Amino acid sequence: MIRKLLIFSCLLISTHFCFAQKAEVENAVTQLTKLMVTPDSAALDKIVLNNLSYGHSSGKIQTKQEFLHSLLSGESDFVDINLTDQSVIIQNKTALVRHTLNAKTNDKNVPGNVKLYILLIWSKEKSGWKLLGRQAVKVP
Repeated sequence: MIRKLLIFSCLLISTHFCFAQKAEVENAVTQLTKLMVTPDSAALDKIVLNNLSYGHSSGKIQTKQEFLHSLLSGESDFVDINLTDQSVIIQNKTALVRHTLNAKTNDKNVPGNVKLYILLIWSKEKSGWKLLGRQAVKVP
């Protein structure tokens, strides 16, 4: 009986831990999305790892510095972002997030709309979940 209670307790604790981890990743995604609409240099620096690989649907790949510069300069200007169909997979200290991004843009003062499938790769660091990679593809 004690053994069954111990096993049940361990399962309950691990389930709670998994849900907490997923919520932390989802919060990081929400924070990144807000920062893409309203860029803040210091906040972006904290949520993005130095060895970021940021892939665009055009095939262009950016480093952390290039990604931050494009947002802060207005070269890449998101007016509004809506994420749908999000899924989160966590394996140890890595999280994979997939979603569909629908956004209104104003890149270089040219209004536009984009719809992309996105894969985000997050790494669990001492200070929380940090963006390590991103790849976008056009929705067929």
